[in-house]
Amino acid sequence: MAGTDLKLIELEFTDSTNNYAMQLINDDKAHPGTTVVARSQGGGKGQRGRKWADTPGESLLMSVVVAPKRPLTEQFVFSASVVVAIANVLQNIVGDTPVAIKWPNDIIINDKKAGGILIENVLRGSNWTHSVIGFGLNVNQTEFPADLPNATSLHSASGKNFDINALARQIGEHILASSLFPKSAQRIMENYNELLYRKGMMQQFEDNGASREAKIMGVNSDGAIELRFAGATRSECYHHGQINWVW
Repeated sequence: MAGTDLKLIELEFTDSTNNYAMQLINDDKAHPGTTVVARSQGGGKGQRGRKWADTPGESLLMSVVVAPKRPLTEQFVFSASVVVAIANVLQNIVGDTPVAIKWPNDIIINDKKAGGILIENVLRGSNWTHSVIGFGLNVNQTEFPADLPNATSLHSASGKNFDINALARQIGEHILASSLFPKSAQRIMENYNELLYRKGMMQQFEDNGASREAKIMGVNSDGAIELRFAGATRSECYHHGQINWVW
């Protein structure tokens, strides 16, 4: 892709590609486009401290270093631009099979989770100098653990096998481009909400231990999901961690 400069660092194993990329930043050895790809990792991280389980050689495990061109107040807008860029790449790959974004930033293919994104930001003083965009994607898996009934892979969705590093380069270039050539916050959030999983539909959530059903109205630019609970006349907004999705 024109204007991007991706440097791929290929590892057989690491604790976490995000940790590896962060260390490169700390050592002043990273630049926008530095991309770490591992065949396997021992301490992959998901949202809110959850672990990301991978299958060695069958998962895409990558972290891309970028320099955000947005104010700190638009951290979620930046995150939304990244997940939209990834979803668009995967939609082109799987064709007619629907790709969606489950709030806040999981990748859903054909109503099942295929991947997740974890973004870690680097601030120096009041300057937002770097972001490390970690992305884990099930690629060539054909079987999944019994405790992950809602998991899928690119192979399951398309019937094809994929070259992991070629896929990493393709996705990395689009992530980098989304940071180099930022769209307006309004346009990004429009794109995000167009891809929002189950938007306009009723969905179960866990709220303080109680199961509640709500219609998903959309997601705001600060990352809050707007829900209208059954029987309610007005919507309520929740940030990630304040309410939990129930599969």
